[in-house]
Amino acid sequence: MKHCIISKFRPGTPWREYLPEIEAIFARTLTIDGVHGVDVFPSCSGRPNRFDLMICMDMDAAALPLYDASEPHHTWKEKYGPMLEAKTIFDHE
Repeated sequence: MKHCIISKFRPGTPWREYLPEIEAIFARTLTIDGVHGVDVFPSCSGRPNRFDLMICMDMDAAALPLYDASEPHHTWKEKYGPMLEAKTIFDHE
């Protein structure tokens, strides 16, 4: 399955500066059993009605609870969650 996290940062947040750290956080998810890949896509549009960042993880469905309980997931939520204006999660096959 693909697990996509689509995020919009609060106005004025210099989110592009954080990309190397965000990529490093999600690279650590590759150690979780059943996580096969992760891609981080910054938006190529600066329009205000667009989201800023999409993180797509390729994983077995059984890996989702392991990811939810993982250190990288908690780090992402604790450090970057307060910077977000909006977030959506989309899972697909």
